[in-house]
Amino acid sequence: MKPILVLVPALSFAMPAMAGIDMARQKNCLSCHMIDQKLVGPAWRDVAAKYAGREDAVPLLAAKVQKGGTGVWGTAVMPPNPVTPDEARELVTWILTLKKN
Repeated sequence: MKPILVLVPALSFAMPAMAGIDMARQKNCLSCHMIDQKLVGPAWRDVAAKYAGREDAVPLLAAKVQKGGTGVWGTAVMPPNPVTPDEARELVTWILTLKKN
């Protein structure tokens, strides 16, 4: 029984990360973004570092996910993404948890 009690807390920490990357796959975010490296758009760890500590980070970035944008990370254009407001907030909240190694 003890191994299960040790495993359950570990899984509770892994689940948000798994849900975040799964949604990113489903919403085709990985076509332009990677966790650790710039692809077309910035690496998500760089986004997390840039917006760390900003109280307005989630609503600001969620709006960018939904509406698209340009100019913050260079000249590449991020197109609007077909996500609900809740999905955009969930994605951004997950991205902001990513820490630089």
